[in-house]
Amino acid sequence: MTFVKLDRRTVLRSFLTLPLLAASGMPARAAATPQSAEGPFYPRPDMRFRDADNDLVKIQSKVQNAGGEIVALTGRVLDLNGTPVSGARVEIWQCDANGRYLHTGDRRRILRDPGFQGFGHVVTDESGAYAFRTIKPVPYPGRTPHIHVKVFAGTTELTTQFYIAGHPQNSRDSLYRRLSQSERRAVEMNFQNRGSVPTARVDIIL
Repeated sequence: MTFVKLDRRTVLRSFLTLPLLAASGMPARAAATPQSAEGPFYPRPDMRFRDADNDLVKIQSKVQNAGGEIVALTGRVLDLNGTPVSGARVEIWQCDANGRYLHTGDRRRILRDPGFQGFGHVVTDESGAYAFRTIKPVPYPGRTPHIHVKVFAGTTELTTQFYIAGHPQNSRDSLYRRLSQSERRAVEMNFQNRGSVPTARVDIIL
C-alpha cells in the first residue's frame, strides 16, 4: 500500500472547504432505510385475501373487524436525495392481536383472528406517500412488536421491519439489537394521537 504525504497547505485547504460546503446549501444525502430479515411468514399470494388492500382491519364481505388497537401507519418513499418515489409498491404484514400470522407455516396452537387481513399493499402517489390502517403490533415469544415491510420500486427491493419506539421488549430482540442508534430511529414508529386513531409516520429511504 502506498501512502501519499500531504503538505500542510493542502491539509489546511481541505479543512477550510468543509464549512463552505455546509454553507452552500447543498442537500445532504440521507441514509438508506436498513435492510432486515423477511422472516418465515411472508404470505405467498395464494395465502392472501382477495382484498389485499391498505386496510388490514376490515376484510371485504366480512362483518367482523379485527381485534387489537387500530392505528394508522403513514409516510413517504424517497430516494437518497429526498426525491419522492411514485409508483412504488409498499407491502406490510404482521401477526394479529393473538400473535398469529396469516401463513400456513404458522402452526402454533393459537386461534387466528378471522377479522384481520394480515397482509396489505398500496402504491405510492406522486408525492411518494403511502398509508395503511392496521393494528398496533403485539409481541409474541421471541420477538418484540414489529411490522414487516417490503418495498418494490423499479429494480430496487427493500425488506425491513418497523418497531414501536421505546417498547420495553426492544432491548431483548435480537434483530433490533443489531441496529445502530441511527438505524433504530429510521425504523421506529412513534404513535401520536392525530385524528381518530394513533398515527405513526415512517419515511422509507431507498
